[in-house]
Amino acid sequence: MSIWAIIPVKPLSRAKSRLANVLSPQEREQLAETLFRRVVTVVKSVPAIAGTLVISRDTRVMSIARDLGVNTVQESGNLELNMALMRATQVVKGWRSEAVLILPADLPLVAAEDVTALIGLGMDDHSMVIATDSHEDGTNALLIRPPGLIPYTYGPGSFGRHIQAAEEIGANVTVYRSERLMLDIDTPADLEQYYRLSGVTKSLTTGS
Repeated sequence: MSIWAIIPVKPLSRAKSRLANVLSPQEREQLAETLFRRVVTVVKSVPAIAGTLVISRDTRVMSIARDLGVNTVQESGNLELNMALMRATQVVKGWRSEAVLILPADLPLVAAEDVTALIGLGMDDHSMVIATDSHEDGTNALLIRPPGLIPYTYGPGSFGRHIQAAEEIGANVTVYRSERLMLDIDTPADLEQYYRLSGVTKSLTTGS
């Protein structure tokens, strides 16, 4: 069984723009890098994951990913996220991946137990396991077997669209609910919740 994780990463200098009122540009960039490093580290710790592919157009992200020992695909131009994910999916499909797990790079509380649970729920062929955010709007984790089973429709409302797309082709759909995966950091309220739950102070240390 070969399962590859795909982690799309925005340019660090442009990450977390909605936190501009509470964090400086340097702090936002540092936060984005810290979260990215954590997600990669967690994914790599799961034995069932055969490999990890990071996609980004940020050369610094590419360098960090390689230092962390994962594969990379450099985006060219302003390739839209869903198209970039399809490209990455085709890459791992060429590496004989039987399933793909897509995780955002800003899940501060994701744990190896979540990754293992998602994989365990998606063992059947033609299946999709999905986890959403606290608003049940976005897609915070997506396991698809086989790769390319449905087109990606990330963006506002993607949780419902992904489920609909899978159900329309008769795929087995499972919703995985995890408080850890529900938290992604987009707004000052999200950031405050992250600080409260994790005990992290505002002075983040890169790579911690």
